[in-house]
Amino acid sequence: MSRVQGKKALVTGAAQGLGAAHAWMLAREGARVLLTDINGDGAAAQAEAINAEIGAGTAFAMRHDVTSEADWDAAVALAAEKLGGLSVLVNNAGVGVRGNIETCTLEEWHRGFAINVDSVFLGCQKALPLLRDNQPGSIINISSIAGLIASDTMPGYNASKAAVWMLTKSVALYCAKRGWDVRCNSVHPTFVDTPILDGIATNANIEKDVVMGKLARQIPLGRVGEPNDIAAGVLYLASDESRFMTGAELKLDGGISAM
Repeated sequence: MSRVQGKKALVTGAAQGLGAAHAWMLAREGARVLLTDINGDGAAAQAEAINAEIGAGTAFAMRHDVTSEADWDAAVALAAEKLGGLSVLVNNAGVGVRGNIETCTLEEWHRGFAINVDSVFLGCQKALPLLRDNQPGSIINISSIAGLIASDTMPGYNASKAAVWMLTKSVALYCAKRGWDVRCNSVHPTFVDTPILDGIATNANIEKDVVMGKLARQIPLGRVGEPNDIAAGVLYLASDESRFMTGAELKLDGGISAM
């Protein structure tokens, strides 16, 4: 249980769902973790639970609007103070973007890009000095299989997650060409059983098990992912096992992209 022993990680969107799963898995494998979220109380509750299980001083938390440059400055400063630096950044925070090309509003489009893309840009930019000082470093950007495969119903989500994919490659090349041992990779999950699916079911007024069944039938492996399916990939990218992997995309999609 020490695949990331001694690592110092910041995970955004960590109050629930995938972000919480990433933080828990990193902590259980030896990392100290700063959990951030716009839901500061939720992030604090997760950090408290991690400390109760693993030990005091393992996890810290703060409220963090990932679209705010000032909040990113504060998050990086807190990582330096509480963790002694950063060697892992997990840009996990994100939202869905409603509407097809005719119904998606410009406001919703801008909100989706602010949370899904601007946050990743700011995170990479603000955290890079600490990562450079704590090599080997790893930036892990959570994109989506929707960033690689288009749908007629979600242009905003497709476009924003595709932007994360390409931004990742640019950052990876920037670091590599300067001789830094700081890699940057993207993760592309398919449907995962998180509170987002609860919201889909509620908004559509459909039982969740019906929604889960419909989604599972689209996946060759025949099931919706679990948060730890994705967190295991994040753990690999955070660990030194992935030292020769940068500018790449890790597809955790149950086989959808193979079709």
